Amino acid sequence: MQFKSHMERALQEARAAAARGEVPVGAVLVAPDGQVLASAGNRTRADCDMTAHAEILAMRAAAKALGSERLVGCDLYVTLEPCPMCAAAISQARIARVYYGAADPKSGGVAQGPRVFDHPQCHHKPEVYDGIAARDSEALLQDFFRGKRG
Repeated sequence: MQFKSHMERALQEARAAAARGEVPVGAVLVAPDGQVLASAGNRTRADCDMTAHAEILAMRAAAKALGSERLVGCDLYVTLEPCPMCAAAISQARIARVYYGAADPKSGGVAQGPRVFDHPQCHHKPEVYDGIAARDSEALLQDFFRGKRG
């Protein structure tokens, strides 16, 4: 099967999140056969739920669609480096590959901060590919926060 990036759909979810006043992060979960299982944007404010990050919401929906708590062989596309909470959930779900856009020096948990996948207690380490549509992801975040400060 030929590789197909789903980052544009993740960016669409991030734009929709920004339009709702949420931090613009979007995620897409793809089955091993290439079928999109779920996509989501942040909903922490709308749902009054601190765990309603795009990655978590997409993983929950995909797990329901598959009828399993494991997402073995699945790929996750996300516009921002996953935080430590999301990285731990990604590991628990046994996701095969994570593709992300913008690095998150302040709150990241993959290449920054605690580097969850490199921790000795991490049971599963997915393949990680960073910088996918990074400029678009960064621009969304910068515009969003500039609007909040300005």
